[in-house]
Formats: sequence, structure tokens, C-alpha cells
Amino acid sequence: MTQKRMFNVDEVRADFPILEQQINGQPLVYLDNAATTQKPNQVIDALSDYYRCDNANVHRGAHTLSDRATHKFEAAREKVRDFIHAVHSHEIIWTKGTTESINLVAYCYGSMVLEEGDTVLVSAMEHHSNIVPWQLIAARKNAQVLPIPVSDKGDMALEALENLLQQHSVKMVSIAHVSNALGTINPISDVIDLAHRHGARVLVDGAQGISHWPVDVQELDVDFYAFSGHKMFAPTGIGVLYGKEELLNAMPPFLGGGEMIETVSFAGTTFNQLPFKFEAGTPNIADVIGLGAAIDYLEQFERQQLIDHENDILNYAFKQAEECQGVNVIGQARHRAGVLSFNLQGAHPSDVGMLLDQQGVAVRTGHHCAQPIMAQLGIPGTVRASFSIYNHRQDIDRLFAALEKVKQFL
Repeated sequence: MTQKRMFNVDEVRADFPILEQQINGQPLVYLDNAATTQKPNQVIDALSDYYRCDNANVHRGAHTLSDRATHKFEAAREKVRDFIHAVHSHEIIWTKGTTESINLVAYCYGSMVLEEGDTVLVSAMEHHSNIVPWQLIAARKNAQVLPIPVSDKGDMALEALENLLQQHSVKMVSIAHVSNALGTINPISDVIDLAHRHGARVLVDGAQGISHWPVDVQELDVDFYAFSGHKMFAPTGIGVLYGKEELLNAMPPFLGGGEMIETVSFAGTTFNQLPFKFEAGTPNIADVIGLGAAIDYLEQFERQQLIDHENDILNYAFKQAEECQGVNVIGQARHRAGVLSFNLQGAHPSDVGMLLDQQGVAVRTGHHCAQPIMAQLGIPGTVRASFSIYNHRQDIDRLFAALEKVKQFL
């Protein structure tokens, strides 16, 4: 077994070249990791090496460059399979990101199983990408999308979920592993058990969960799990849909074109086997390889060390927020990960974000593509600071020192 690398936050920060720059004359404090994480040298080098040495299309080439590209491309698929503990590598479908993965399931699985009067359940704190695709397919099928209630603290009500499952013909429960707006860790194992007990399938939006702790799709018994590479140190434009083999085999294709066909004639077309049935056209080869490099980067550490570090940063940030006059924390669920959402009394979130940026502190402001939960809370949005493995306590100190100056200015 390869010896694991000991986690040291200063050494990790040195792997991420973007963190070395200054913004508005101040060292960059990057606290927008829920939107996208930065990329380590190892991922940047993997992209550069592909384009410098191996650039070719995969699967169909009859030459060395294509063979090398195909090997790296499919090796990355196997890395993902191992990373999430899927049974088969052909259960790993490449997409552009979590959004496309959810759309694929909504259109391909939803169109296959939804009938008039059926229900899709999502939580009230979902990202729009896990609401709108279900609304679109439900409208076509005369079905409905209903929210699972969420408390103002950000906890999902399992009792309410069970009631909804009993009262409606539910075909799908689609829920975030972690809320991007509030940082709530949802009890997805309980959700999956409840849904399966009532004959419903489950999709988990893992965009905000995949980089924070290990995921085992077999242990969870989840039907579909979707995530994006760019939130776990990989490039933008590459995502993953995991689906159980029997479900993927039963679903019709999403897009038509090259790679997803077996034979084409004007008498009819037959489709390729998994995973290629869902991967029409030239794939995003370089970024797939980059995702493989990002997994290698994460896997060099003992994951518990990363979890402990991120929990320390999150707890330190919440403690600082409690002691900062005028800061109102939004979302205080019992189980949280990676996000501190807050508002500053008397200030609009956008103004706060702009003034923080002038001091080199990068945060996200707005409704975070989660308008329903913002409407429930009666707020236009929040300031969101989100954390990753390269953040340290000094970043939190810089954030709250900058907030003091924002208060003085406003």
C-alpha cells in the first residue's frame, strides 16, 4: 500500500498557484469554494501533458496518440468507480456537470416512469438545478413536483417526507447531499431507506458533498448520484452521473450522435452498450483526465485528516460569527459542512461582497440558485463563505477583520 501524505495546510496551499496572488493590493483569501474549488498543480499539469503529448480522440483512433488518450480517459473512469465504490465502471457516465447529470435522469428515467398524477419530491432547500428539470418533465407528464419541508434552521423533516411518501404516488426523491446555500448535511441514508420502502427511486445531488468526505454508493444503496469535477479540484465542464446498472440499461438515450450508436440505418438504429449509450459525440477528454488527477490528489491523503481540518475551519468560522456584532448566521442545522451563510445587519449582501472583495476576500452573495429557501426565510440572499482544504484560520481572521471595516464604511 502506498504511504499516505501527511496533511499540512501550508504545504497544500503551495500546491494551488492561484492562492499566491494579490487582489486589490491584498493577499487573496478565497472563500467561494461552494461555487468552484481552485486547481492544484497536479491537475493543471495533467491537462497540459494531455494537450502537449497525447491530444487525440478516444476509442476510434488507430494510432498511438489515440491509444494513449483512450487509456488515460478510461483509467479516469475506473478511478471514479473506485472513488465512489460503484460495482462497475460502466455505471459511471461522463456529463458536463451535476446539472446535466440531473437533467439526464429527469428526461431519461423520468420520461420512462412518470405518469399522470405521479409525484417527484425534492427538498425546499434544493439548488434550482435539482428543481427545474423535474418541473419540466413533470409538466410534460401531468405529474407534480412537491417540496419536502425544511425548518428555518435548515433541517429537513423526515417525518414530513414519510407523510408525503404515504400520501402521493412518488416515483422519485431527488435531494442534495449538502445544501449549497445553508451547508446542511442531509440524512441521505435515511431518505434512501424511506423512499425505497415506498417504492420510489432516489437521486442524490452530490455536488457539495463529494469533496468533503468519502461516498460509497453501494453502502448507501442510492439509485443515482451526481457530482461536478470543478467542486473537487478538477476542471470545469466535467461531471459524473452514477446510476445502477439495471436502471441505466432500461433508460433511453439522452442525446443522439456518434459513440452512442451500435448500428445506424434508415430502417432503424441500435444503441451502444453502457456507458457509451449516454456519451454522444466527442467527449471532454482533457477534463476527464483532469478529474482523474484530482481524485489522485485527494486520495494521497488520509481523508479523515482533511475532514478534521475542514471541520476545524467551519467551527472556527461559526465561533467568530457568533462574536461579531451585527452578523446574523443563516442556517444552523444540526449537521453542517463547509458553508457559513450570513447577513450583516442593515446591509445588502451584494454591498458586503463588493466591499470584502476590495480587501482581497472572495465570497459569494445572492440567493445561490436556491430562491425557494430564501423566500421561506424572507431574505433576498446571503453572504456565503465556503471552505476547502487549503483554507486556514488566518483566512477566517481576515474575513472578520474585513467585515469590521465593512461595518465602519456602511
